[in-house]
Amino acid sequence: MEPAVDQLADVTVTTATRAEAETLTRQLVDDRLVACGNIAAVHSIYRWEGDVADEPETLVVLHTRASLVPDLIERVTVLHPYDEPQIVAIPVLAAAPGYHAWVLESTREPRAT
Repeated sequence: MEPAVDQLADVTVTTATRAEAETLTRQLVDDRLVACGNIAAVHSIYRWEGDVADEPETLVVLHTRASLVPDLIERVTVLHPYDEPQIVAIPVLAAAPGYHAWVLESTREPRAT
């Protein structure tokens, strides 16, 4: 395991349906903003517009470069049907060297600023 890999991040996003999650993930992989996404059914309880919602949702864990997180957040915000989608980036502290290289190889370089 590689220590302190600050070049990678996992980004979580929830959607209302599995189909939305699959469409979103496929687009982000096609855009080379993420190397892959893991999709799973979850049950969410949250406060929204003064009420407590209790609904099934789909969770996507997206694997990417830390430097692509701002572009990824921007793209998910455009593509996502929710008014306020849950988009949370988590830094990866360590990764197997081969996996780390694969994520970098599978994603594009960040835009020059």
